[in-house]
Amino acid sequence: MKILITGIHGFVGNNIVSRLKNQHTIFGLDIVSPIKDGVVKTYDWNELKKIPSIDCVIHLAGKAHDTKNQTNPQVYFDINTRLTQQIFDWFLTTNAQKFIFFSSVKAAADQVDGDILTEDVTPTPKGPYGESKMAAEQYILNHLPSIHFATQGADFGLPSPVSGLRSSDKRVYILRPCMIHGPGNKGNLNLLYQVQQKGLPWPLGAYQNKRSFCAVDNLKFVIQQIIEKNIEPGIYQVADDEALSTNELIQIMADSQNKKAKIWRVPPGLIKTLAHTGDFFHLPLNSERLKKLTESYVVSNQKLKTALGIEKMPVTAKEGLRKTLESFKE
Repeated sequence: MKILITGIHGFVGNNIVSRLKNQHTIFGLDIVSPIKDGVVKTYDWNELKKIPSIDCVIHLAGKAHDTKNQTNPQVYFDINTRLTQQIFDWFLTTNAQKFIFFSSVKAAADQVDGDILTEDVTPTPKGPYGESKMAAEQYILNHLPSIHFATQGADFGLPSPVSGLRSSDKRVYILRPCMIHGPGNKGNLNLLYQVQQKGLPWPLGAYQNKRSFCAVDNLKFVIQQIIEKNIEPGIYQVADDEALSTNELIQIMADSQNKKAKIWRVPPGLIKTLAHTGDFFHLPLNSERLKKLTESYVVSNQKLKTALGIEKMPVTAKEGLRKTLESFKE
């Protein structure tokens, strides 16, 4: 199969190429186009008409969430929404059969208070990142010539949840992954790891939360299944099977370093005061990061597993995290 991957030089793109390069012919689309092992050629966004006939588009290109809130909000819409419109319009003019769009759970909900997030939630994105991803989703839904809906549900402006997205011979998949991690990826996990590595105590032990993660190995499995099998098109959340608390995450980090976890239960009121101070002085702990570290955000992957015909993901949440943490030692 001939596959076009946008944003191919990013973390997820690198992992998908490593998974598929021995079985499929891969082309790239990115803002840079260096020679890459396993990729026939990488085009820039002005060369869409030069791309040869392909069978599947995996649209990864996007602006990631800036937890420091220093990005101009319009940038999210210029990249996450506009580029999606551009590549989807192009897809509709080609003979390609499958389109896989990487959205985000943040397109559905910025917060999950006490419940498990499922695909039938009425989308309530907050902030330019989630809003730009939802705008991209809506564009796709509104621009398929014909759409098959198996069920009715929350209002996207169209009937939802969407069980199948079909336009004649075209099959569209909108994936909403939660926090993706794996070897080569840094972000907040690496920051936590450095705190643990220095022997510093974890002061947020008083917060009781549960969060879903997405190991990149599970994500690669999902992508390969969609590409190679007759999976029902639709909107799917992508997550590991188990949700973990931040305290559990700290314990896993300590175990990976053969250290004893130092978890302090500092009163939340004091922590919030320190976070507000961090907002003012641009310190590592600020209100946005505190929210990310302590909120509960549990994501259901049951719809996806049912579509794939599996009972569990290949990698458990703890196995995936251990692999990521091992990479931090390199």
